[in-house]
Order: sequence, then C-alpha cells, then structure tokens
Amino acid sequence: MRDLTVRRSALLGTLAMLAILGSPGNASAQAKIVCWKDTTGKMIGCGDKVPPEFQSNATKELDKRGVTRGTTESLEQAAQRRAREQDAVRIKAEDERKSIDQKRQDTALLDTFSSEKEIDLKRDRDLQVIDVQMEQLSTSLKSAVARYNETKGRADAVEKNNKQVAGALKDDLARAISDKERFEEGVSAKQREKEELRTRYAEYRKRYTELRNGSAQPGQMPVAAKK
Repeated sequence: MRDLTVRRSALLGTLAMLAILGSPGNASAQAKIVCWKDTTGKMIGCGDKVPPEFQSNATKELDKRGVTRGTTESLEQAAQRRAREQDAVRIKAEDERKSIDQKRQDTALLDTFSSEKEIDLKRDRDLQVIDVQMEQLSTSLKSAVARYNETKGRADAVEKNNKQVAGALKDDLARAISDKERFEEGVSAKQREKEELRTRYAEYRKRYTELRNGSAQPGQMPVAAKK
C-alpha cells in the first residue's frame, strides 16, 4: 500500500511538472525534466535538477512532452557494469590462454606418439619405474618397522618395571617413529603417484584418439565429462 502511494505521488509530481513546463507563456517550457530513482530502481521524484542527496542514483531525462530523452546509471550500477566487463575480459583472456596451452599439448601428443599402443607402452614403462621405487621404499619401511618394534619393546620393558625411560632410549624411539612414518608416507605417495599416472595416460590416450579420428581439433578444449 505504501509503495502504491509513493508511486502515485511520484506520478502526480511528474504530471504537475509537465503541466507547468508546458503551460503557455512559461519561460521554462523548453526546459528538461529529470526524474530520479531510489536504490531499488523505483521512480521517487522529478524536477529541473536532481537533489544533492540523490546525485548518485539512476536518473531519467524527459522532454516537455514526457518522452524519455536519456538515462543515467547509478554509481552502484556503473560499478557493477564495470566489474562485469572486467570479468568478461579476464575470462576471455583466460580462455585464450587455455586454448593456446591445449594446442601446444595436442601438438606434442601427436608428435610424440604414432599410435595408442605407443602410449600404453610408455605408461607401462613409467609404472615400472614407480614400482621399483616403491619396492625400495617398502624394504626401507620394513627395516624401520623392525627398528621401531625393537626400540618400543625395550622402552615398554623399562616402564613395565616401573622405571623411567632413559633419555637416550627416548631419542632412539623418537627416531624410530619418525623413520617409520616417513617411509609409510613415502609408500603412500608412490601409490598415489601410480594412480595419477594411470589417469593421466588414460586422458592422453582418449585425447590422442579424438585428434586422430577428427572428433577434436588441436587447441579445441575438451568437453567436460558430465557428473
């Protein structure tokens, strides 16, 4: 109800101003009418100039017949528009950069391999390298676990006899724990590396096939898989 009253008052004000400006003999008959809006975009007043407290709001300029001759944005709207334009420029530049990177990767893929079989062979060789590294880490982990168990057993025996564990034994136990955890993390990291390598080569193979059969062109971004 209050909004209706505000709009009605604004309309009556505009009509009154039009009547005054359009009356015979009025020196201001050719003057412009400026209407200003509130922050929600509703017209709240008209006159020959915008009051100081509404200078940052959007406006609409009318001629003496009430025909719109121009509009202005509010400061907030202008800032939002500039932000959108900057985002659009940034996104376009990012897309162009990605396309260039993709074309370089596609070209390298086609130049490196002559068939899907070659991709599979390269994958298997890389996996073998990781397997060797994992075997070495696993051997080190086995030794670290043995040292930890032996040191932990000695420390537990001391405590079982209600004696205080000596500083040197505490240091040995701390090193044993650190070594065990380090090698455990090393083995886990290599396991993750193997999975990532398999995924990467699967993507290489898929992209290579698309480029070879013409369903994708070098530099054309891959279509994201639907979840």
